[in-house]
Amino acid sequence: MKTIKEKHSLIMRWTHWVNFPILTVMIWSGMLIYWANDEYKITIFGHTYVRFFPDWFYNALHIPARLAEGMAFHFLFMWFFTLNGIFYVTYTIISGAWRELVPQKKSWKEAWLVLLHDLHIRKMAPPQNKYNAAQRIAYTAIIVMGIGSVITGLAIYKPVQFYYLTWLCGGYHFARIIHFALTLGYVFFFVVHVVQVIIAGWNNFRSVISGFEVVNEKPKTAAKK
Repeated sequence: MKTIKEKHSLIMRWTHWVNFPILTVMIWSGMLIYWANDEYKITIFGHTYVRFFPDWFYNALHIPARLAEGMAFHFLFMWFFTLNGIFYVTYTIISGAWRELVPQKKSWKEAWLVLLHDLHIRKMAPPQNKYNAAQRIAYTAIIVMGIGSVITGLAIYKPVQFYYLTWLCGGYHFARIIHFALTLGYVFFFVVHVVQVIIAGWNNFRSVISGFEVVNEKPKTAAKK
């Protein structure tokens, strides 16, 4: 017997879908800033052996140094990114949704079992409620990453005005490395997230759009007299 069950609230869906284009613009504009000063490389005795983005990459895509454009978009959309994150975290706290989101003690062990199940190595998946153990860890981690991006972003945006944040991040250069590493983390999360959505199927994707999912429930049998 198929029934329709509510799964995701409107606020959760709104913040989820709004965050996608915002984060896309943030990553794109951040790369424009980085490409204008490509400093991550391995240099020994004045000779550069490895660059994060080699010269052929810039030549193939005809990437110019668009620092001003990148900064303009990045500093504008960072406010939307921050406000959307604050709104989502506040909602999870007030509504109590954090209880279904924050990892439990058993989540770390069960996350491994979820991975084995997704790889078709283990037949039975561990029991779950709204989110499985791996999702709890991943979705909580992405919130922590968002907070880290805001802190490190402010530290390198205004290192004098926010000197305490710059100090907390280990200095300007280390804050920039952390900020860049978090960006790579978002890209990795996005790829894994899309793969998981495909594996989960249309019903799960539809629930993130409509808020409801179709559930197969066993019909209740009449109680014996």
